[in-house]
Amino acid sequence: MNKHDLSRNFWMLDGSFAKQGYDWWWHSLTGINEKTGQEKAFFVEYFTCNPALANKKDGGQTPTLGQAPESKEKGLKPSYLMVKCGWWGQDANQLHQFIPWKDVSIKNEKNGFQLQAPGFSASDTHITGKVEITDSVNHPEWMCGDGSMEWDLSIEKDVAFNVGYGASKIFRDLKAFEMYWHAEGMKSRFQGYIIANGQKYIIKKETSFGYSDKNWGCNFTSPWVWLSSNDLVSKKTGKRLENSVFDIGGGCPKVFGIALKRKLLSDFWYEGKSYEFNFSKFWTCCRTKFDCKETEDKIIWYVRQETKKAIMETQMECPKSQMLLVNYESPDGKKRHTRLWNGGTGYGNIKLYKKSFGKTELLDEIEAKHAGCEWGEYER
Repeated sequence: MNKHDLSRNFWMLDGSFAKQGYDWWWHSLTGINEKTGQEKAFFVEYFTCNPALANKKDGGQTPTLGQAPESKEKGLKPSYLMVKCGWWGQDANQLHQFIPWKDVSIKNEKNGFQLQAPGFSASDTHITGKVEITDSVNHPEWMCGDGSMEWDLSIEKDVAFNVGYGASKIFRDLKAFEMYWHAEGMKSRFQGYIIANGQKYIIKKETSFGYSDKNWGCNFTSPWVWLSSNDLVSKKTGKRLENSVFDIGGGCPKVFGIALKRKLLSDFWYEGKSYEFNFSKFWTCCRTKFDCKETEDKIIWYVRQETKKAIMETQMECPKSQMLLVNYESPDGKKRHTRLWNGGTGYGNIKLYKKSFGKTELLDEIEAKHAGCEWGEYER
């Protein structure tokens, strides 16, 4: 449901999560090339990992990378701020810069979180940074490619997806879930600029089709599903849905170590009204079926969710040629997801039904573009 809560966007790496935990703020958006007028979809993420394990040997001067040969040999867990950025399309690329904890400041304040590091900043309303990578081929532990990207972006977070009590303070304090999620800006409007490999892109609120969320926990889910778009057009009326967005996420959540297999959380904010499908709200009788598959040239998603009041049927796809095999290492130093497909140019169709007095009525059929999308699974 659309309930903003800046406390859920706070930095969460305390207690046991400080020694084995991650917390990231993710942003994705679309820009227009200043010279050619062509679109490009971008992402920026501030990923924090294991602050209590900052390298003591050199006074915290260097980050500890879990995929480095020395770390693997000695069983060292990763510890750093990783700024992850890049773009999707035919030349899709991801860039990683690692920063030691001694150079990082993160504060939780009434008006939201505040992150500062040399050359980087992030808050609920503004993000800046610049990454330049030139020698990734000789550093596989960086888990990225070569390239450069600079950004200065303001953010207006119009619609939130608050998943409810599952991420409430008591469950956060108990560290009950393996992976938490909060989308403070599932519909976000970005404004500013991005310079990618020397090309400048103008970001406008009206055409940014932006998204902002965060995840935190001690490990990643598998399977891993994410779909979201606010570039939506009604097939019923032919009109653009200006006050609408949908967001689907999850896969196999774990609570107190118990796996809840094939569960998703989702919300369709349809022209000012929430149609939520949340397995944790058992009184809604939420039921979910999903099938995600990889073909030779596409990733395809099918999700059907139903409650006592509504049905949402989502079919999306994205060309693999425009996606990334996105790279993360878990806080324990393992890299389990080796085929985690991630994109920002997905498209598809959603059918939204409302139910009342035993009858089901098609509320709308919606065309979605500029969709953020993710799919990956590893053998446990």
